[in-house]
Amino acid sequence: MIRVCAIVARAKNGVIGQNNQLPWHLPSDLRYFKAQTFGKPVIMGRKTFESIGRPLPGRTNVVITRQPQWQSPGVKVATSVEHALQIAKAQAELDGADAVMFIGGAEIYRAAAPYLDRWYVTEVQLEPTGDATIPAVDASLFDEVTTEVGQTQPGEPDHTFRVFDRR
Repeated sequence: MIRVCAIVARAKNGVIGQNNQLPWHLPSDLRYFKAQTFGKPVIMGRKTFESIGRPLPGRTNVVITRQPQWQSPGVKVATSVEHALQIAKAQAELDGADAVMFIGGAEIYRAAAPYLDRWYVTEVQLEPTGDATIPAVDASLFDEVTTEVGQTQPGEPDHTFRVFDRR
């Protein structure tokens, strides 16, 4: 069975972005993100893709957009979360991957929530201003299964890696 997951870095106040950018620089979270997503299909919204600027290497990139004519080299285009899941799950089976990963942004996380089996959440101990937010993982639907304190370098915010599985 292919697990449907989401991975997000979220501030204490729910902020995940400002002007289509992360509101912090956290290299250990970027390494964690790569470790969790590498070799798995990743699903994202068009704005998230454009903020990254290129397909993520080592992963099939599926971009959800309302613009049916939109395209970009190296990505597969979907017009809905359901369509993206079809594409990503088929690719995961071909690749022998055990999961597909939703990687943002906020609107995509909200639309994907009913389909998720697992959340990977980096809790960043900041309260920045931002224009993209998501709520905390719903404790009535998900149980925390692992917690790991992130290693910080000077000038980096404290952070914790948490994994939640659907009950």
